[in-house]
Amino acid sequence: MNICARQVIEKVEAEGIETVRAVFVDQHGILRGKTIVSSALRTAFDDGIKVPSTLLLKDTSHRTVFPIWTQNANPEEVPLHGASDVVLRPNPERFHPIPWSPHSAFLLCSVEDQNGHPISFSSDEVLSVAVNALKKAGYTAVFGLEVEFQIFRVLDQRLSHAEATMPPAPVKTENLTQGHQYLAEMRYAEVEETLDELRRMSQMLGLEPRSMEIEMGPSQFEFTFNPADPQTQADRFVLFRTLVKEVCHRRGLHGSFMPKPALQHAAANGWHLHQSLFKIDGTPVFIPENEQTLTDELRGWIAGLLEHAKPCCLLTNPTVNSYKRFTPYQLAPNRIQWGMDNRGAMLRALLKSSDHASRLENRVADSSANPFYAIASQIISGLDGLHRGSPPPEATETPYEGASSLPRNLFEAIEAFEGSKLVASYYGTGFQKYLGTLKRAEWDRYLMSVSEWEQQEYFGLF
Repeated sequence: MNICARQVIEKVEAEGIETVRAVFVDQHGILRGKTIVSSALRTAFDDGIKVPSTLLLKDTSHRTVFPIWTQNANPEEVPLHGASDVVLRPNPERFHPIPWSPHSAFLLCSVEDQNGHPISFSSDEVLSVAVNALKKAGYTAVFGLEVEFQIFRVLDQRLSHAEATMPPAPVKTENLTQGHQYLAEMRYAEVEETLDELRRMSQMLGLEPRSMEIEMGPSQFEFTFNPADPQTQADRFVLFRTLVKEVCHRRGLHGSFMPKPALQHAAANGWHLHQSLFKIDGTPVFIPENEQTLTDELRGWIAGLLEHAKPCCLLTNPTVNSYKRFTPYQLAPNRIQWGMDNRGAMLRALLKSSDHASRLENRVADSSANPFYAIASQIISGLDGLHRGSPPPEATETPYEGASSLPRNLFEAIEAFEGSKLVASYYGTGFQKYLGTLKRAEWDRYLMSVSEWEQQEYFGLF
């Protein structure tokens, strides 16, 4: 047992922490795992914690979509048939006492097979491959987060037996704030108590929130966070999404990061990824000599992000619902373009000579994304353009005209992802088959459901 693990055990004992939630980030960016009593922590560090491998094989409805009772169940040659075990390996450097549940703490884990090898398509490993490639190329990256979400008051928890479906019936809600009041101070006052609690909990959890905003739509909000390295920001996003849902539940509220809720007048939720690149010695490489001239590194990075935007949409926009957000003139991109400080463009360059905050903002992702996958997609795409010295197109002034469109639906994104040579070169075709299988299951269920549109269109006609 290393020194850091011993320090965690000492902290647990000194602070009277009773339970530890040993969790990992699953393929959807959701925390899963087991809660152990504090006295079992030493064994967890020594031996890991076994959980069913089916946790890695579930779609968004929590259905296992791989044929686990046959030999064909093994994605990318990882032996997961028969609902066998995988091992959670606790990372003592990712230990977080939970401020809204002071008797408990999160302990984030990586996922290994029973021989101690990392699961290649696990969230941690996918991001690690990208970060290591960046380091090998002589660079580090810093990311900043803007996360949009909604908070609603719960009117009905939908807890009847009939509504305990898979997935469960959505709760019935109403808004906390009324109307579209972007950055309106009067609306902040209405929800200050709730936002204060989320901000305090975020600070106590070490997430370093930077700002809290009233966003565009009714009951919609945005938190931003201090810039940090890819691993830190991925952890922060997952922990923040968990924090919002758990703290809100205690207040009789429902926090939602759904990209485009099916609620009257509800706005779409985006996740804007700010990114800067540095040489290993700390020299920033995105800062221009003047606002109109891009550095060679930034030119390549932009070109790479644009070229691989379609296949990477499965990593930045992973749900059926994600593609309902891509509508023109709603400050969400629908075309593959970049612009200088243009909020309509997919990539927004925020550049100023001698300004260390010079950066690129990718506005394509939504808040349902797995941040480990999404951030990895930015790194491998940008690196590819940088390595090849690819030139970007001219900056756009009219972001909703011309240029190629982003995928119109999840199916188009799946096909682009499965055909990506870039993804295969970093992760192998097994990762493409794995994620494609999960997402095709989601798409197929969507196609087989009867929508309200169909009911209205045909029920009276035929």
